[in-house]
Amino acid sequence: MAFGRKVTIYLADGAPSGIRHVEIANWSGQAIACPRSRLNELKDWSEAQRPGVYFLLEKQTAETGDRAYIGESENVVKRLSQQDKNQDFWNEVIIFTSKDENLTKGHIKYLESRLTAISIEADRYKIENGNTPTESLLPRADKDSMEEYIHNLRIIMGTLGHRVLEPIKVVESLQNEVPSKPKLSRFIFNFSIRDLNATGQQTDDGFVLFKGSDISGKTSKSMPGKTLSIREKWIADGTLVPNGENFKLTKDSILSSSSYAAVLVAGTSRSGPQSWIDENGRSLKAVEEILLAET
Repeated sequence: MAFGRKVTIYLADGAPSGIRHVEIANWSGQAIACPRSRLNELKDWSEAQRPGVYFLLEKQTAETGDRAYIGESENVVKRLSQQDKNQDFWNEVIIFTSKDENLTKGHIKYLESRLTAISIEADRYKIENGNTPTESLLPRADKDSMEEYIHNLRIIMGTLGHRVLEPIKVVESLQNEVPSKPKLSRFIFNFSIRDLNATGQQTDDGFVLFKGSDISGKTSKSMPGKTLSIREKWIADGTLVPNGENFKLTKDSILSSSSYAAVLVAGTSRSGPQSWIDENGRSLKAVEEILLAET
């Protein structure tokens, strides 16, 4: 059953963009987020001079994409001084260590391997690791402890604005759903126009256009400039591949609104809330209104 979590963020100098120390109530793990420009200040943080894993992150835009590198070290700050010379793309680091001495070399190697694999599968960021590190062998109890650590790590990464570990498509278990409070993300919507068929889902961070959806090969002057630039980028990077006179989407892809998704599919200006229809024939707008009325 889903339940709330208390996350505490300490702003070391009162600035939301400075060094932040993050904790979850009743968890022995901890995180430190630091902009690259303040890296030298981490030498004063004992929390960062422990065994742990870290994310080097470059946050860009929906059009250009984001990048990340995942690493581990028995002394994260010392390792980061080397990464500062070897990796030049990142502008923020997030470090995960433990408040106690229970994270061993085997644990952090396991975490590095699992986090790299999860990030690659989520396919939100371009992962700069050359390959997925080998997963260390741990006793079953230790593996379960590390999986719990990853669960909490996901929460903190998302809280800090990096959903590198989160799959784009929402797949929720029914047992995590409160029957009287259905979520919009549980609804799957379809849009058909001419010979084009697409499927999608409204999630917390945008509208997901599902892999296999059709995208019009033709465009009109009524298309917003942003959708044209997204379309061109997707063609260039292989997210869209030719399919007869049209295109086919090769992976689940997120857009900031349902209207952008509908415009890309149709090739003309469209209203997303009116265009996307669920299995019961209701528009996205109608479903939103029903859910709002039930609150």
